[in-house]
Amino acid sequence: MRIAQVAPLAEAVPPRLYGGTERVVSYLTEELIELGHDVTLFASGDSLTQAELVPMVPRALRLEATVRDPVALHIALVEAVSRRADEFDAIHVHFDHLHLPLFTWRRLPFLTTLHGRLDMPELVPVMRAYPEAPFVSISDAQRRPLPFVDWLATVHHGLPAGFPGRRPEPGGYLAFLGRICPEKGPDRAIRIAARAGMPLKIAAKVDAVDRAYHEAVVEPLFREHAGLVEYVGEIAEHEKGAFLSAATAMLFPVDWPEPFGLAMIEAMACGTPVIAFDRGSVREVITDGRTGFIVADEAAAGTAVARLDELDRADIRRAFTERFTARRMALDYVDLYERIAAASADALADAAD
Repeated sequence: MRIAQVAPLAEAVPPRLYGGTERVVSYLTEELIELGHDVTLFASGDSLTQAELVPMVPRALRLEATVRDPVALHIALVEAVSRRADEFDAIHVHFDHLHLPLFTWRRLPFLTTLHGRLDMPELVPVMRAYPEAPFVSISDAQRRPLPFVDWLATVHHGLPAGFPGRRPEPGGYLAFLGRICPEKGPDRAIRIAARAGMPLKIAAKVDAVDRAYHEAVVEPLFREHAGLVEYVGEIAEHEKGAFLSAATAMLFPVDWPEPFGLAMIEAMACGTPVIAFDRGSVREVITDGRTGFIVADEAAAGTAVARLDELDRADIRRAFTERFTARRMALDYVDLYERIAAASADALADAAD
């Protein structure tokens, strides 16, 4: 098939450091090419891919401090895809709704994967305005706030089967991977580690919007537990394997409707168990008692740390290969591309009649 992948412009594909959506777009794009499909990637110019790259901006917008209106650049992206739409059997968009007016009006063969949280009231009138626009959720939990949307399917994320490469032996610490922000719970991770009496390494970035939280809440905990907690900072993709593989467990104490949680399957790919709060997608990703423990609060998480020797790291890795590879993800999407391509052809035929 001839497939367009349309990525957000915030990060390169794949991102140099943090960036879950763009990382998934990269895994999907490269796996589709391995399956023999003709893929065109609309993304920032610093992206790296085997696909035909259409560079919409020279560099990822997170690296461009002079850009004040990223929406304008995404509108230009939507127009560029529309002008080449006849070249594609399916167009796969990975941002929320800017493309909907044009793509639905033109009846293009497109689908949209929603990668973020959907429990925002302002999304309701937008989604109701396009009742026939096809969407994909990344977990069943993610779609709960918008049950009226035309959900084609849920497609869980996947990683390359070879991720993360060589896995070192566990190094006797707990890991936290992600962002320093209230919903991800680094403060809770620190308290859990302190309760369990285990060292904690935090590999995370701090966005400008979360700097006040970092300074007021997290940094005082760093000082309080200086001998226990190590702040590693933001790490690159090639560093994740060693970081997660060497951890006794990864803590995932989220307090928001987690849409998916890529870090959970990254840990599973390393054979590393996950101790996660029961929020959002967690029960769709973690099998309690096999790939980790699903807990209600910090006290239960501390208790779960003491039970980690009940879990088999080789079996955790097997669970990853059974459910969360990029090949499985790509095949799931190909099924959907074929459906929307067929539906678009039928609609054009009906219009011609």
